[in-house]
Amino acid sequence: MSFGQALKRKAREALLPLGFAALCGYFAWHSIHGEFGTLAREQRQKDVAAAREVLARAMEERDRIERRVNGLRGPEIDRDQLDERARTLLNLVGKDELVIPYEPGRRLY
Repeated sequence: MSFGQALKRKAREALLPLGFAALCGYFAWHSIHGEFGTLAREQRQKDVAAAREVLARAMEERDRIERRVNGLRGPEIDRDQLDERARTLLNLVGKDELVIPYEPGRRLY
């Protein structure tokens, strides 16, 4: 048997295991770096945590606004809040009150 024939025979014998190794390597790489891999999963978890923080802040703000609105509605109206809102909308002040003007772009709330 010549050297060339022996080399071809060894290459043919190694072809199947090398193919399987390449296939395993392909799937292993994609299990880490792919679209649904571990790195992408960690990034999605960070995104979900950030979205939950934004949701919590939005819910706090909504609850705060709901409390203010509930003070202006219903059979028991919060007189202080009603007075504050009326003064803001109608631009009214009392005779004995001190007025501090704000810049046009700045609002009190």
